[in-house]
Amino acid sequence: MELSGLIILLLLAGALFALAVKNYPPDVVFLGVLTVIVVLGITTPAEALVGFSNEGMLTVAALYVVAIGLKETGAIQFIIQKLLGKPGKMWRTQAKIISPVMGMSAFLNNTPIVASFIPALQEWAKKYNIPVSKLLIPLSYAAILGGTCTLIGTSTNLIVNGLLIQERDVSLNMFDPAYVGIPLALIGGGYLLLVSRKLLPEGKSVLASFENTREYTIEMIVDEGGPLTGESIESADLRNLPGLFLAEIIRDGTILAAVDPDEQLRGGDRLVFTGLVDSIVDIQKIPGLRPATNQVFKLDTPRRDRHLVEAVISQSNPLNGSSIREGEFRNQYGAVVLAVSRRGERIKKKVGDIILKTGDILLMEAPRNFADRYKYSNDFLLVSTLSHNSGINYKKSWIAWSILGGMVLLATSNILTMFQASFLAAGAMLATGCASASESRSGVDWQVLIVIAAALGIGNAMQVTGVAETLAGGFIGFVGDYPHMALIATYLITWMLTETITNNAAAVLVFPIALSIAGGLGVDYMPFVMTIMFAASASFATPIGYQTNLMVFSAGGYQFRDFLRIGLPLNLLALLVTVLLVPVFWPF
Repeated sequence: MELSGLIILLLLAGALFALAVKNYPPDVVFLGVLTVIVVLGITTPAEALVGFSNEGMLTVAALYVVAIGLKETGAIQFIIQKLLGKPGKMWRTQAKIISPVMGMSAFLNNTPIVASFIPALQEWAKKYNIPVSKLLIPLSYAAILGGTCTLIGTSTNLIVNGLLIQERDVSLNMFDPAYVGIPLALIGGGYLLLVSRKLLPEGKSVLASFENTREYTIEMIVDEGGPLTGESIESADLRNLPGLFLAEIIRDGTILAAVDPDEQLRGGDRLVFTGLVDSIVDIQKIPGLRPATNQVFKLDTPRRDRHLVEAVISQSNPLNGSSIREGEFRNQYGAVVLAVSRRGERIKKKVGDIILKTGDILLMEAPRNFADRYKYSNDFLLVSTLSHNSGINYKKSWIAWSILGGMVLLATSNILTMFQASFLAAGAMLATGCASASESRSGVDWQVLIVIAAALGIGNAMQVTGVAETLAGGFIGFVGDYPHMALIATYLITWMLTETITNNAAAVLVFPIALSIAGGLGVDYMPFVMTIMFAASASFATPIGYQTNLMVFSAGGYQFRDFLRIGLPLNLLALLVTVLLVPVFWPF
């Protein structure tokens, strides 16, 4: 192997370390690696930047706009409303969620689907005293499984197809993945219905799962000379607030725990409350109490023009790992953090000193347009206004569904390529007003697109420098002249990279190696290509490999082990289905 090949291997090792251990943003890592490759002259700029013109990557970008049109017209929400009636047995309730989510995910980006279902399921679970923890992991897994059934169901399928066109001038049809994807979805869905009731956490009570997802600790200050000064805890009606618990009083630097009902309040007392979000909203209205953070009074917007907003910190939020004060949250987002919920764990710090982590749910006071500005931002996974005034235009939902149907029909009948059909559909969403230009610009996940494009450039460099061929040679030496063993190993490597970094990057990095393996064994490359497709989507064992898993991680109050317990057997099922069926439909 030449020096350039060794440099690429060292860069890849560094990238894996930065992603898996240091948790650096994937777009920064992959773009950084690609930059080094270009600067060192390992490949030409044209070879390094080939990913930015890849049809698969551009198709993914167009489909984001299509998904925005469906969400903004309420097309997805309309289905949710029809689905959620009164609950029956748990397996039937789960089936009412899993089946339609699989169907929708086959044709839509699964992120907006899961984002639309999460708040609806949370409110529905609260209403009927059902643990939401029994619903959200099946929601995410159903979206992943449904995405494997068509070419457009997941960005990974589109990227791999784009690589096929680029390297072999071969394109898959819309429903080619369905030969394996549908059996995989049926078996995976059956597995979830059979075991998830026992393997998923129950929670401390019927409402515990829901409460933990939105339970906050908030500090309020008693106004000097206000109506509460001199009142006892009991007479001020602060003792038995519904859904809220007065945990302690901080007075002149002294903590008064287990507060007595007769304890008299003094001006300047800091009252520490723990409770549900609805109760936190109510406590803001009590005369004589104000939020402990003075940042509330530094916002430019008058308080009458503000809402309380919840948002989940994403992996790519620039303030991830910084405290709220050090990161200057108010200046960055024009909002003030009142409280932070972290999987039901009480954070014993002042709000400004809390170090933000991926999955933290923030309760903020913000201008009324905050949700509109940040609902598609990569900084937050979910943004919801607690006093929400819906601006959804349901009258156009049928137009959005018609555009989606037309796109699928044109691509399936080979009248247009998937690339052409997706851009035509995106343009139709904009032309009909189903999606606005501003919403479309902010709704595209640029981080995902950068990761895809940069990883494609790195994959091309692996081929140009002979790294892929060298790795494939060592691979073949390990598995021998057995195509089935090579197929299993390809699946396992792709799956492990998916759980460690991202699904798209895993597929792109393994693709050139798989082509070289097929060439070395003297067999057809298609079984390896299809195996990469399904393995890169099989992110069930951890919450970090797939965005929808991360979204439900905090929303369902889960622990890391919950994903491992239910997801690892599902991974093994997916492996078995893939390596048995792929060679049947795409022989060696």
